[in-house]
Amino acid sequence: MLSTEDQEIIRKSLGREPTDVETACFENLWSEHCSYRSTRHLLKTLPTTGDAVLLGPGDDAAIVRYDEDLALAVGMESHNHPSYVDPHDGAATGVGGIVRDVLSMGARPVALMDPLYFGPLDREKNRYLLEHVIDGIGGYGNCIGVPVVRGDLVFDEGFNGNPLVNVVCVGIVHPDRYITARVKKPGSRLVLIGASTGRDGLGGASFASRDLSEDSEATDRPSVQIGDPFTEKLLIDAILEMAETGKILSCRDLGAAGLAGASSEMCSTFGGRLRADRVHLREPGMKPVEIMLAESQERMLIEVDPSDVPLMGKIAEKYDLGWSDIGEVIAEHRYIVEFNGKTVADIPLDLLVGGTPGCSWEKKSYNAVKPFTMPAGDLESLALKVLSFPEVASRQWVVEQYDHDVQIRTVTLAGDAAVLRLGNGGLALSCGCNPRHIYLSPYAGAANAVLENAANLACVGATPLCIVNCLNFASPVHPEIYWQLEQSVLGMGAMARTLGTPVVGGNVSLYNESDEMGTQIKPTPSIGMLGKCEVRHPARPSDGWVLALAGDTGDHFGGSVLDAVTGCGGAPPPQADPRLLLAIRDLMTRGRDIAVTDLSQGGLIAALSDLAPCADITLRGPLVKMLFAETYGRFLVACRDERALEGLAATRIGEIGGDSLILRSGSEKVVIEQDALTRARNSLSAILRH
Repeated sequence: MLSTEDQEIIRKSLGREPTDVETACFENLWSEHCSYRSTRHLLKTLPTTGDAVLLGPGDDAAIVRYDEDLALAVGMESHNHPSYVDPHDGAATGVGGIVRDVLSMGARPVALMDPLYFGPLDREKNRYLLEHVIDGIGGYGNCIGVPVVRGDLVFDEGFNGNPLVNVVCVGIVHPDRYITARVKKPGSRLVLIGASTGRDGLGGASFASRDLSEDSEATDRPSVQIGDPFTEKLLIDAILEMAETGKILSCRDLGAAGLAGASSEMCSTFGGRLRADRVHLREPGMKPVEIMLAESQERMLIEVDPSDVPLMGKIAEKYDLGWSDIGEVIAEHRYIVEFNGKTVADIPLDLLVGGTPGCSWEKKSYNAVKPFTMPAGDLESLALKVLSFPEVASRQWVVEQYDHDVQIRTVTLAGDAAVLRLGNGGLALSCGCNPRHIYLSPYAGAANAVLENAANLACVGATPLCIVNCLNFASPVHPEIYWQLEQSVLGMGAMARTLGTPVVGGNVSLYNESDEMGTQIKPTPSIGMLGKCEVRHPARPSDGWVLALAGDTGDHFGGSVLDAVTGCGGAPPPQADPRLLLAIRDLMTRGRDIAVTDLSQGGLIAALSDLAPCADITLRGPLVKMLFAETYGRFLVACRDERALEGLAATRIGEIGGDSLILRSGSEKVVIEQDALTRARNSLSAILRH
């Protein structure tokens, strides 16, 4: 709903009471979800330019040069509230929306990533949400032929009642032939292409800008869109064929705020006049406000010369898609909507699209760090608890739900980053963040989230190209939440500048809290990162390979997996030094019999379970610290020939071989048998399969 102050600004600017259509337009276009009214000034602090950036934030997706013949279109979105109310359709339409954002740039979608955040799986509701979200993402992505190649899973009490579903899409387009979302000239026609408009998704943008209440599943279900991936596949093929003609002047996906949102933002460079009665409808008797604000899926709006309308219609019909010539670009800077010969909206575009008042919130720092307490239990039981934690355990059940090989570009999903074959090289992809660390130290935690993704890319020899993000937070009305938000954006920007990697786009999702559960999410500035590398299949370490640890380990247990399973507390990791990343990247580009993984959730014990489940390890320092601390900027290296480590500040810690994982330090010794380690690693799949 519009605030009293907002309503007064609108009345004063219009010089009259707004119509119901105008009011609905303002409610949605001025919502937090569409206008970023609480965060615009913070987003301006992020580095957004670079030599490879052809088009930065502000469009449906960013465009980043990959080589002379290929550019990447990349975007990131959230579909959090809809995925709580209806996890299958909420997640599926999240995929559909971000794919169309990339498609609107004239780019072919080639890959998806899905960082996901849920409450603990001991709650039946959280298991239900996870299973149906995964089913929605997999079902939609598989049907449209776009592979999900990377993801992240986080489980924490803060996400009870408010899961986060974030999705990244990457597409490819020629650097000189991408399309933008702003109209180019008065007199052009506006053509709506795709599925018919129904009443689904009404008020979706305003729904996404408020917290969830106890009755959300019932009352807010009409705000959740219903997707049809088969229509989306036809729409992808049709828009790409239209783009090949060179006749599309501009294009925009119909997402948040439906036709009103897409057309008003698209026409903001000039003006637009729309005929709502010309829109092809799914349901008879729809009112203008429903036609303009419905968020029915699989629809695109294009600008073309009047002489090219028949060609676009012919292509749409070839793919059995509906289409309507619904309006024109006008020279006057106004947004006009007509219905059956009557004007139902006439708004200055500068007011509707650019006139949203900003919000200023109080901020207040806090200190949630607890002193470290040595956890009870022997080291073997602690190690198995950590390895059984769903963030550390194998995600094979989730991976099996997705078709990774469609489009035949996927080189590898194993290791720290996915790699696709692209042109004459490889595209590396990574995503995610650690909300527990960020909660305890928002600035350093967000900076480390950027570094962690760059470290993942370094492990496959990739150089970062760009960052996208999704800023998921609770309500900024709370001073502590707004402080989290500000510090996280500043930390993210600082590390992006240090790495020389621009933040080219993203999304803000606020009000992620639940009255039903009495919870607020932990700060979750989720990251997506793309990098360029050589195409190489990952090495498979075998018996006799040397293991080495690069980077220093500190007493950093706060927000760790050990903390999550024992409540041990402790200091969170400080902002890490990224200098080791370049050495790891160089190591991976010059050798073949080398495998590297960075140390993140679960610490060294988790990295060993992945890279060297059977090995004899000798460490320097208390085993609790060396195995479970989550200091950033560290890497576990496996190599056939120890000479490969020359020039890398790494310490040999053991050798792969045997039938168990043996861990020693001084008089301390732990032996983890293979059967016990395997059971721990398969714990997530065991929960979900039953």
